[in-house]
Amino acid sequence: MARRPRTFAFVSSDTGDARRAQKRLAKRYGSVAVADADVVVALGGDGFLLQTLRETMGSGKRVYGMNRGTIGFLMNEYHEDRLPERIAEASGETIRPLEMVARTADGRTAKALAINEVSLFRQSYQAAKLRITIDGQERLAELICDGIMVATPAGSTAYNLSAHGPILPLDAQLLALTPVSPFRPRRWRGALLSNRARVTFDVLEEAKRPVNAVADHTELKSVVSVAVRESPDATATLLFDPNHSWNERILTEQFRY
Repeated sequence: MARRPRTFAFVSSDTGDARRAQKRLAKRYGSVAVADADVVVALGGDGFLLQTLRETMGSGKRVYGMNRGTIGFLMNEYHEDRLPERIAEASGETIRPLEMVARTADGRTAKALAINEVSLFRQSYQAAKLRITIDGQERLAELICDGIMVATPAGSTAYNLSAHGPILPLDAQLLALTPVSPFRPRRWRGALLSNRARVTFDVLEEAKRPVNAVADHTELKSVVSVAVRESPDATATLLFDPNHSWNERILTEQFRY
């Protein structure tokens, strides 16, 4: 059980519903700056919640999302009553982002964090050709595809799921390695990896088959190699209502037909 919050910071996406909810809740419960809040209440959809998590990463702030967006898979249901009690009863899940270190064709090296996934995509009409190495051991000498991603449990219900990757419980110590439209080997559907795994993608024929790398919203053009691992120190805490837990939603999603 989370400790009872004394101060809130209400933040919202740019939609009308979210902004109106922010004003009502701030008037009812009071609102302080994010830096001074016990709990940050994010009002919007999953994308805005992930943005809030990125902005509070490493601060120790707890984030409680309420759905004022569309799907809201990561969000709690929106109710204005008993908010302090709901948050006190909520359970916390630790979110660990991925670290991406990418080297570009012009020799630059860039780093970025991703809560959802790190993805590689073909930059032109030519399919990407990649070599995949896990913990220093080559696992796939050549993958021809439109792209590939490493997804966290938090990101497993986003683009990873659309690419037919597995849904992962938040407390699973796993990462999903999921190809996008694999051509060769055509039947390869990806892999489940330990969250301690270090994944390296080398771009083959990079001049003929240029590739972009994306860590959530950070994009790099024309990469030649990308290393991905779970961050050892950056964390964020996400709060869920007991009757609307992440694991329950994972089970519900997997039994839909």
